[in-house]
Amino acid sequence: MTERWKHRPPGSNWGDFGPDDQVGRLNLITPERRLKAMAEVRTGEVFCLSLPLDMPGGNALHPHRHPPRRHAEERSPGKHCVNFELSGVNPDFVDSVCDDHVVLYLQYSTQWDALSHIGRRFDADGDGTAEIVYYNGYRAGIDILGAEQPGGPAAKALGIENMAATGVQGRGVMVDLHGAFGDARTLVGYDDLMRVMDADGVTVEPGDLLCLHTGFARMILDMGGQPDAEALHHRCAVLDGRDERLIAWVEESGVAALIADNYAVEAYPNPCRHNGPHEALPLHQACLFRLGIHLGELWHLSVLNGWLKRHARSRFLLTAPPLRLPGSFGSPVTPVATV
Repeated sequence: MTERWKHRPPGSNWGDFGPDDQVGRLNLITPERRLKAMAEVRTGEVFCLSLPLDMPGGNALHPHRHPPRRHAEERSPGKHCVNFELSGVNPDFVDSVCDDHVVLYLQYSTQWDALSHIGRRFDADGDGTAEIVYYNGYRAGIDILGAEQPGGPAAKALGIENMAATGVQGRGVMVDLHGAFGDARTLVGYDDLMRVMDADGVTVEPGDLLCLHTGFARMILDMGGQPDAEALHHRCAVLDGRDERLIAWVEESGVAALIADNYAVEAYPNPCRHNGPHEALPLHQACLFRLGIHLGELWHLSVLNGWLKRHARSRFLLTAPPLRLPGSFGSPVTPVATV
């Protein structure tokens, strides 16, 4: 029992990494496992796994998230710091300077979800009343502050900076769903995933960072910033978060993080198969809320996947820390794969 909860959700690992843990399954990336990841480097070639952060373009993918908006820094009224000559400060200076700032939706493009991103109502303290809680029992209104609260909006616990502090470096493992299903919209359940992994000889071990290549990010790049809403919502493979055997495998596999080149990793919306209250994002609930597994979305995996396939490999060194931005619920990321 901890200060925050007496009962933990069924199938969760709350408390397994300590009563105050805030990084979840990233604890499985030990120094020994990191050394094994480094042993996957054979050629020294690197791959950038981020989309340009102004992609996909527009807001057809998510109506409330918008592309970055850049502004020049203003040094004085009417004096913007682009091609700003420092001779105005000191006539002997010969330098010119460019500075800017950006309004950035942190989960617009290639991103990590923080463990504070998804919670739910659950009777964690056993008093008969469900309250909004997050991974390891951290509380809405106490640890996760809303915009209406002093100091909010902010994750006083489970913010993305906790993930950044770990370095997020380990062994990436690629599964090529696009190679099996092409561009067709396909709900991938446990049987489908195992079939693809078996066919390609892919194995996953505890502490691995699992990457799912669907071709979605490549499709976004091909659209050149003018996305087709129909394609965005009806093409490429997605995990079936309502497949209970798939959720059980994610729990049992020991993966430290789950990453895809698509939006949300899982199908959304994904109609429930029964009536009554249900989770809109069951895989998010399993990973972020119950198991402390960070989710990576909209990564650019196609070029790396092609290289790995040509060289009959699926493993690589992955380095992917988010911004160390205290209190945030997610972050852009520029992941680097080294092979």
